[in-house]
Amino acid sequence: MPTSGNPCILAIDLGTSAVKLAAVTLRGSIVGGEVEPQAVQLLPDGGAEQDPEAWWSAIVRATRRLLGKGVVSADDIVGINISSQWSGTVAVDERGKPLHPAIIWMDSRGAPHVRRAAHGFMPVEGFGLARLLTWVRLTGGAPTLSGKDPFGHILYLKSEHPQLYRDTYKFLEPKDWLNLRLSGRFASSFDTITLHWVTDNRDLQRIHYAEQLLQLAGLPREKLPDLVPAASVLGPLQPEAARALGLSEKVQVITGAPDILAAAVGSGAVRDFEPHLCVGTSSWIAAHLPFKKTDVFHQMGTLPSALPGRYILTNEQESAGLCLSFLKDNILFGHEELARHGNTGDPGQAPADLYQVLEKAAASVPAGSDQLIFMPWLNGERSPVDDQYLRGGFFNQSLKTTRGHMVRAVLEGVAYNSRWLFTYVEKFVGRRLDSLRIIGGGARSRLWCQIMADVLDRRIQQVDEPVLANARGAAFQAALALGHLTVDEIPSLVPVANTFEPNPQNRGLYDELFGEFVNLYKSNKAIFARLNRARSA
Repeated sequence: MPTSGNPCILAIDLGTSAVKLAAVTLRGSIVGGEVEPQAVQLLPDGGAEQDPEAWWSAIVRATRRLLGKGVVSADDIVGINISSQWSGTVAVDERGKPLHPAIIWMDSRGAPHVRRAAHGFMPVEGFGLARLLTWVRLTGGAPTLSGKDPFGHILYLKSEHPQLYRDTYKFLEPKDWLNLRLSGRFASSFDTITLHWVTDNRDLQRIHYAEQLLQLAGLPREKLPDLVPAASVLGPLQPEAARALGLSEKVQVITGAPDILAAAVGSGAVRDFEPHLCVGTSSWIAAHLPFKKTDVFHQMGTLPSALPGRYILTNEQESAGLCLSFLKDNILFGHEELARHGNTGDPGQAPADLYQVLEKAAASVPAGSDQLIFMPWLNGERSPVDDQYLRGGFFNQSLKTTRGHMVRAVLEGVAYNSRWLFTYVEKFVGRRLDSLRIIGGGARSRLWCQIMADVLDRRIQQVDEPVLANARGAAFQAALALGHLTVDEIPSLVPVANTFEPNPQNRGLYDELFGEFVNLYKSNKAIFARLNRARSA
């Protein structure tokens, strides 16, 4: 299609706490961006929901605001692509209207139903052996027993909301529902659909629904969207969406990608065995790999990538930046104090400089936080252990503990958790990984980057504009789909802002504290289960 002198992709990053939207050139330069906060409804029975229509309204407002600023014109936008929170479920009717709030990745209400579906003869890690082998052989993984994926969400709706289940025309991932609004197509991509655990992923060129897996899930094929390859064009914007956004109907809608997979592209770590570490609301360590492999004991495996014909190692840790924002909003500062710091909007949102205040306080505390250890499992954990009953907290607090100690302990606790995962990542890939690119909101903190380097004992490369890695990845994927970019060009288009080398003076201390961090899990997991099992049932 003909373009203006500065063609751009409208990259939409649907996160849990906000919609971040950016106009990105075909070479990955951020022209301008907007942010719209999003609310999450946490329910007492382990539920976590969001309003899909609020996602769409936020995208419309942000797009209109971006265009209104004049940093990019509507004529400059040649494609639109979404990077989205993964592992969510939107139940819709034949018109695409949501029949229920979106069930998001934090929701564990499907856990008992998944356990029943997974149970069988010769149990292994909660799965019947034959069922587990079938899932691993065909998909490369298996449903999480915590219920926090579409497999669990759909079983929950089927068992506890049977009329809604019967009325549902399609179950869609969040990205796929937004693509429906944009393109009018009920479709999902090879990469996105994998967490339904009903597709045969052995041949990356022809991923398809497997009847054997659909039977295991008890899910009819007609309630799922059609499948298309990753990084493909769904078609032009439908007229209603184009009018709402203020864009041309010629703008092409690309399939998009889940956040983890888009971030891998946006980090620039697209060569095989190049890892990236994301410290956002949640956290993960991912890397493209040239083989298919699964580690069911630590909840990680290779799944189809956002790049066509590629596998990527995926895993996720439930809480990372979320721990710091929770500490800020619910423990250190009340709504009144947040307001005194100049916040005039949502009382739960502090101005950016408050994080700088916290970082300064943490920097005044010695490495190791005087042996104060924070456990970051505020909403359970996924990897390297799949345990919905784990919870967080501070250990070894004393009368000398200050606010700075607590903040630094949170930064270190998230780093200990990343090292715990990284231990199994290196075993999985079969080699030492000498450096990691870091992205996400937490990557803006130089202190946190240095703590990660010290705790992991690896070089940490801070990607330029790390918060926009997902948007950059979405833009790169769209440019690939439209034929404007090749994968080999991507690494050179993502600059590294700063490099952090491990401080050898902290090696012994952090090795000791990491060992105690793992011991805290081993010593307390049974207590967490007793305290939380009945309340989560």
